[in-house]
Amino acid sequence: MKNFAAIDFETANQEASSVCSVGVVIVRQGEIIERIYRLIHPEPDYYLYWNTRVHGLRTEDTISAPVFPKVWKEIAPKIEGLPLVAHNSPFDERCLKAVFKTYGMEYPDYTFYCTCRASRRTFGKKLPNHQLQTVAAHCGYDLTQHHHALADAEACAWIAMQIIS
Repeated sequence: MKNFAAIDFETANQEASSVCSVGVVIVRQGEIIERIYRLIHPEPDYYLYWNTRVHGLRTEDTISAPVFPKVWKEIAPKIEGLPLVAHNSPFDERCLKAVFKTYGMEYPDYTFYCTCRASRRTFGKKLPNHQLQTVAAHCGYDLTQHHHALADAEACAWIAMQIIS
């Protein structure tokens, strides 16, 4: 895959609409050309212990952050016409659709590809599992900041450039 945007969301709680950070890595002609990381004021606006334990974000990190529509207004033109790639894409696609619905925004039917599914097809039982950090390491990417949205998006982009055609 030569042209795409890898995306990763982190959520504040169990609600898919509660995106609190987004990482986007834009790839053109097989090269990373831009990295975007933004904190987002989540909706609904509360953090669960388990979510914070995963990504480390808390209310004080996003209390002054912009709401999703403002963040997406910056990102949308940069990814226009590109397919989106995520590891376990059903999660990220569900989050994106939920937050669009929460804010009454028209969803533009993004095309999603999943590096987790692609890993299962490509590597099968050669890997002990198909978690992002495992697949990234197998593809030569050191994911030391797992669950930071930008680090996860970059690992996903790295994987996609190697195994999605």
